[in-house]
Amino acid sequence: MNLFGVMDVSASALKAERVRAEVVASNMANAETTRTPEGGPYQRHHVVFAAQGDGSFEHSLMSQMDGRFGDDFGSGFGGDLAGDFSSGVNAQSGVAGGVAVTGVIADNSAPLRRYDPQHPDAGPDGFVSYPDINPLTEMTDLMGATRSYGMNASAVQAEKNMVTSSLDILK
Repeated sequence: MNLFGVMDVSASALKAERVRAEVVASNMANAETTRTPEGGPYQRHHVVFAAQGDGSFEHSLMSQMDGRFGDDFGSGFGGDLAGDFSSGVNAQSGVAGGVAVTGVIADNSAPLRRYDPQHPDAGPDGFVSYPDINPLTEMTDLMGATRSYGMNASAVQAEKNMVTSSLDILK
């Protein structure tokens, strides 16, 4: 990984955690929504993360070697290393070691039913369907996203300080 590769990995994590925080905020804002344009109560959403690039140690090792030890170097480790790993990261694979949001999915859990015959969305039996959103779970998810975002921001700042110190040494 080059000098700015760490920044790329942290940047991808910052983007992913921002999306996670936005989804949690949306869940909290719609915790009492009983009617959506699609019909029925709001459904809780989850963010799905996936590793970018190959992500394996063998791929990282071979891509950093760039053929320095010959083409048959990887064959001693098994069949997985024998491929062409010198191509690096392309637009399809993303930042090697980074994270990407592959989707936001709806939770298919059953809605909570509360008896409230005066509510405009009450059924003939007097029950209203509310989203199955627990504020405690959402706050826990938000705290996790916030802490992860903060740690990645700290990693970017630390790398920035290292680059600045290196430049000061060269003066």
